[in-house]
Amino acid sequence: MNTVSTPVSPAARQPKTGGGYLFLPKSLSRGAFLKWLRRLHAWFGFWLAALALLFGLSGLLLNHHELMKIPAAKTTQQNVQLTLPEPKPADAKAMAAWLGETLHIDARHARIKQENSKPVPWNGGQIMQPTLWQINVRGPKRSIQAEYWQGNSFVSVKQSEANFFALLTNLHRGAGMGAGWILFTDTLAVGLMMLSLTGTLLWTGLHGRRLLAAGLGLGSLSLLLWLVLRVVM
Repeated sequence: MNTVSTPVSPAARQPKTGGGYLFLPKSLSRGAFLKWLRRLHAWFGFWLAALALLFGLSGLLLNHHELMKIPAAKTTQQNVQLTLPEPKPADAKAMAAWLGETLHIDARHARIKQENSKPVPWNGGQIMQPTLWQINVRGPKRSIQAEYWQGNSFVSVKQSEANFFALLTNLHRGAGMGAGWILFTDTLAVGLMMLSLTGTLLWTGLHGRRLLAAGLGLGSLSLLLWLVLRVVM
């Protein structure tokens, strides 16, 4: 008995849907670019991990500044009167420079306010109030507030010194810091954005629908914009 064998064709492969790296052209979805992308994501994560320890701890202290206070950040204050040298500083800038040298604090960016002499009522008459110099020098660790009435032989100074935890909160807010520190902390914001972008590109390598990926991305962006507008407004 003769039998006829019928060839069986292999099952046609179904095309994959929803896989691959979304938002990336096929030429960049493999090879050296993906290796570079993963390394970039890892290095930004390493840098942000170091900064997150600093800003996370200081942010925790700031969150509990008003309610549920954490008694860690403290500032000690001291009021002193300093005898002026002879000859006395000629103006408020010279006074700020002398205070910085005497108290060992950087006074190059001191905030100076001068109130000129003027007549003021006194005991039913008028007297001339002397010129007032107000000098504020603020740093993350130490700050001074000085007042000098022109003609006096001394200057009144209020000194403030922060402990370690108060120093952390000042660094977090950039209080008393210069442009260098501000630019340094800007790397945290840039790093977060780069980590988000590289992470999103790598995440799209997982299997999933394009619509879901786009929806998550747009939803996250909308939420971020809403939070920013709430803070600004």
